Amino acid sequence: MVGGSQLMQAEAGEGYEVFHTDCPARDVVDHVTSRWGIWVLISLRSKDLRFYELRESIQGISEKMLAQTLRTLVEDGLVWRRVEPTTPPQVTYGLTEFGRDIGEPLAELFDRITRRLSSRGAG
Repeated sequence: MVGGSQLMQAEAGEGYEVFHTDCPARDVVDHVTSRWGIWVLISLRSKDLRFYELRESIQGISEKMLAQTLRTLVEDGLVWRRVEPTTPPQVTYGLTEFGRDIGEPLAELFDRITRRLSSRGAG
């Protein structure tokens, strides 16, 4: 067995040992559910956005935190990044197939929460 951050697959089959600290699935869950990760995924669900458009869509996020969150989500394979060689460079982000698959239930959760809050306010 190799040390470090190896894939900690369950002995029984295909899943991962998500409660093990070295499990890569645990890292992805942490990144997706981080303070800003969920907002990036929800913001990119309807269309690809350039960096500054994404920053404008997520109020309260700093450039540093957005860059850090995007870097992590790109490394996790949830978000793709395209750089156009212009001056200054235009950087566009979008969801990968994996990102869309993960973002869909997050968007549904967000929609359910906002519907519930709206109905509470109406009553």
